Amino acid sequence: MSMSTRLQIVMKEEEIERIRRCAERERLTVSEWARRALRRAQRRQAAPTPVQKMKALDRALNCGHATGDIEEILASIEQGRGLR
Repeated sequence: MSMSTRLQIVMKEEEIERIRRCAERERLTVSEWARRALRRAQRRQAAPTPVQKMKALDRALNCGHATGDIEEILASIEQGRGLR
């Protein structure tokens, strides 16, 4: 069984009161409400899956952008801007 650790968050009293009311509406303790809210936020920020990464790579490779040697591309950009 894993050990629990206390997380202490400093907030304004008005914020705490709004959180208390949210927890009451869901019939949860403030601690349980906060744990669930933090888990939801964590899931939203989770890293993309390998399948999502491959789809993103596939989209990038098929969008028709110019490719080539970086020095040649940069020189072409500078030439187009009249910098060379």
